[in-house]
Amino acid sequence: MLSPTPIDPHTHPLYATPWPTVVIIIAYFAFVLKLGPEFMKDRKPYDLRGVIKAYNIIQILYNLYGLYGAVRFLFFMDTYDIKCLKSLPLDHPHKDYERYLCNIYGINKFMDLTETIFFVLRKKDKQLTFLHLFHHSIMASIGYIVVTIHGYGGLLFPACTLNAFVHVVMYTYYYLSSVNSSVQKSIWWKKYITLVQLAQFVIVQVLIIKTISNPNCNYAKLPMGICFIFNPIFIGLFSHFYIKTYILSPKKSPKKDQDSLNSKEEKVN
Repeated sequence: MLSPTPIDPHTHPLYATPWPTVVIIIAYFAFVLKLGPEFMKDRKPYDLRGVIKAYNIIQILYNLYGLYGAVRFLFFMDTYDIKCLKSLPLDHPHKDYERYLCNIYGINKFMDLTETIFFVLRKKDKQLTFLHLFHHSIMASIGYIVVTIHGYGGLLFPACTLNAFVHVVMYTYYYLSSVNSSVQKSIWWKKYITLVQLAQFVIVQVLIIKTISNPNCNYAKLPMGICFIFNPIFIGLFSHFYIKTYILSPKKSPKKDQDSLNSKEEKVN
């Protein structure tokens, strides 16, 4: 396998070669689709409520930290021009901070894969949807590609900022619902998480179009093209999930309705 030299000489070891990403993604699919189900075949589902509560807290704090740094970087430091979202030059005084925050976000995409392992160990097979597997694997994989051919930052930075905010909202809900049954029954609130996720994709698409339409912006065309292709796919998949789950689903008894939504819920970033 080819290992192109990253465009940024100070690339994190995780992205220095394709091997870490390739090994992690292959191991992920091998466990989720084959090894995990075989291991759980004759076993009862594991009770991971305590582990999942701790995981949710870690995700909340981790994403709050990344969100704080990203907001500070975007709005309180001399960094990006929103009309032309380009990565900072290598000699920019804030370049190291840009790298640091992007690595914080990239590592979190690998952390997100843990959710799927929980699904397998709890035998929540209905949660192993195409949307879940596609979204998590793409988000974990794309980091190496972008960092290698483009470097850190640029358009993906505000996109990552929005995603960190979505993660804070999402994992706060999941933590509260795990400790308070009244919150878990608040189905009306759960559906707005998906709407917030959709809103982030729409905002990113607007930024993409705004950057592409700026004739004076010398943006990186390949990463922008990747975003231009995958972002509408995510909009379509999440829209389909929302319509199917919250609009077209037949009315059921409160308990059955809650159980159905819990099985369909997509814990995605």
